[in-house]
Amino acid sequence: MIIEPERTQHLSDEFVQPKPQLEGASVLLNQILEYIDKNQEIIISTAINLTIAILIFYIGRMLARGVSSLVGKALLHRKVDSAVVSFLASIVYAAMLIAVILIALSHLGIQTASFIAILGAAGLAIALALQGSLSNFASGVLIIVFRPFKAGDFVEVAGISGVVERIDIFQTIFKTGDNKKIIVPNSQITGGAIVNYSAEPRRRVDLTIGISYDSDLRKAKQLLQDIVSADSRILKDPAPVIAVSALADSSVNLITRSWVEAADYWQVYWDTLEQVKLTFDQEGIEIPYPQMSLHLKKEEKE
Repeated sequence: MIIEPERTQHLSDEFVQPKPQLEGASVLLNQILEYIDKNQEIIISTAINLTIAILIFYIGRMLARGVSSLVGKALLHRKVDSAVVSFLASIVYAAMLIAVILIALSHLGIQTASFIAILGAAGLAIALALQGSLSNFASGVLIIVFRPFKAGDFVEVAGISGVVERIDIFQTIFKTGDNKKIIVPNSQITGGAIVNYSAEPRRRVDLTIGISYDSDLRKAKQLLQDIVSADSRILKDPAPVIAVSALADSSVNLITRSWVEAADYWQVYWDTLEQVKLTFDQEGIEIPYPQMSLHLKKEEKE
């Protein structure tokens, strides 16, 4: 194959002359290198801050998940409803994740004050709009955390008495002795006194028995002692107390204080009252009616 001299010269010129695209890329590369050389410290600092911010985000997210999981396990260990546990764990995770994101952004030099202000304004607006619901929610959290009572306890709250059936995040459900279901907002529960009759394993049965002034006091005390001693449900330690509590207007009042297991309280209370009445009637100890003596003075005529 024979190549003409002119053709050979033309081909060599094409390879020797640089293409315009290569010249543009070379110029751009030189500019980038010059910029990196001039701003080397800023670029390194920015890269380090970006790396740290990314690490803060990922580590913080892992920490938020771990704390959320621990909160969920702790609430489940306290036998809180699973739906409530999931809701609270999600709130904990979201709050921690927002805090982590703000910390990461501030490490990059981004002013987060405006974001915090926006979040604060939005939170205030939501709080004002849902004031009643948030009050019930906060009270529900307090009940779940501090546990003044639990499901199955017999309590007296907000003017009602009943067994706690379920504790929800906004309300608590009770069942009364006559099988009525009562739903009470949690804010009403934490806003007043809570009487938990099931909190302690033992309770004291206090009874006041009045006898007439003409009855034999020592005999009445002995009869009460026999009644208490014969009931196997009444504990021997602490020992029952039987004493005169008052010399009232129409009776001498005796008190009995006996300790029983909490589950036996009401049955012992009722049985003891019944046994006292039957025994006193049989032994001639009078339980007087409330009475008042009137003394009339006759005026003499002059």
